[in-house]
Amino acid sequence: MIGVRWREHWEELRRYPSALVGMAIIAVLVGLSLYTVIAIPYSEALDKWRGGEPWQLHPVNAGSLWADRLVGGRQPSTLVIDSDAAEVEEATFEGGRRLRMALAFDYDYDGFPSEINLFLRAEGHEQRPFARLLWLAPDGRELMLGGYRIGRDHRISLSQDRALERRLGGLVPHIGLLAEPDSDSEAQPQVQPGRYTLILDAVVFDEQAGIDAQLVLYGRVHGIAGTDHQRRELSLALMWGTPVALAFGLLAAVGTTITTLIIAAVGVWYRGWVDATIQRLTEVNMILPLLPILVMVGTLYSTSIWLMLGVVVVLGIFSAGIKMYRAMLLPIREAPYIEAAQAYGAGNLRIVMRYMIPRILPVLIPTFVTLIPTFVFLEASLAVLGLGDPVLPTWGKVLNDAQSQSALYNGYYYWVVSPAVLLMLTGLGFAMLGFALDRVFNPRLRSL
Repeated sequence: MIGVRWREHWEELRRYPSALVGMAIIAVLVGLSLYTVIAIPYSEALDKWRGGEPWQLHPVNAGSLWADRLVGGRQPSTLVIDSDAAEVEEATFEGGRRLRMALAFDYDYDGFPSEINLFLRAEGHEQRPFARLLWLAPDGRELMLGGYRIGRDHRISLSQDRALERRLGGLVPHIGLLAEPDSDSEAQPQVQPGRYTLILDAVVFDEQAGIDAQLVLYGRVHGIAGTDHQRRELSLALMWGTPVALAFGLLAAVGTTITTLIIAAVGVWYRGWVDATIQRLTEVNMILPLLPILVMVGTLYSTSIWLMLGVVVVLGIFSAGIKMYRAMLLPIREAPYIEAAQAYGAGNLRIVMRYMIPRILPVLIPTFVTLIPTFVFLEASLAVLGLGDPVLPTWGKVLNDAQSQSALYNGYYYWVVSPAVLLMLTGLGFAMLGFALDRVFNPRLRSL
């Protein structure tokens, strides 16, 4: 009978397009969560989110690549030119060798790169090598960039070379090196497309050790979600934020709903001082503000997401839902089948768990479904206020970073829009399904 009843509910649910859309959104979010957990293990995600070396080849504050291409833009993406694919000329002399390598690339974008860095690695050298850099433009211009002593891991930030900026007429190097001839800082420089070459002329004093070079022209767009101020790919936080948000919302909803329902049923069945105590605790808890308490816990103790989840569940046990469940359970307690269960010797626990609670479960399912996004938004709100888990990459943490870096003021709209859209989709999916379930399980709403 139960199986037949649930099949009838399913057939009824399929009549509502909103329910199908809501289930499709939820299925996509669940699928993304499973893929994220498998593709990017938890420990790997935490290591990457801390920032640092894993992101050194990514641009700072770059927009999403697909959004730029969708509107017909041709902003540059990051170009990495490695010495492994470069032509290397070698000549020996007494006491050392001379290495000459050409790092060539074709540039055909509408905009300039955001910065230019040259990474050099010289391992196994007893004496530090010396290198000179020469820049060749497509029109044949040559510009000497200077000489450098190379360490084991050496980075040359051409974009921050003030002497080179003055030689380029006041243009920052990552613009001046790729601009049309005779461009200056007062006019709007134009990109000169074509083939550029960086000549690395190095002198090494070791017969065996060599030099590895990597020229990086950082783009203005990167990946599917862009990057933040620490060069981190926002897609990592958006992907890992999905299972975190769904887990937090589901666990909080399950913990509060089931516990509250059981407590309400126990109070209705035993009545007397048990019911009175539960009602007084509920009334006291109803006037306690949840968000300020969580802010206080996060400020004075810890912002761990699991601690916050525990506080949410504890404060949600004696919520206003107890009074609603109590009103629904009171007539059930006086039903004839409850008297019949007592007559054949059913215990108190069996009557509560087997005969009372299952009677109102179908009505509570829509409320439970719509409660999940409430806790998802609560976790995001805490993170936006700076009280989110500092370790986990979440949607709220992305919004908090965007706020602290004035993303909207600086025009980095993608930084705010992406997590906001995911939050809205989550709320929309569960709300559409919950409203449809409410119509299915509450016959009085079907004609509305």
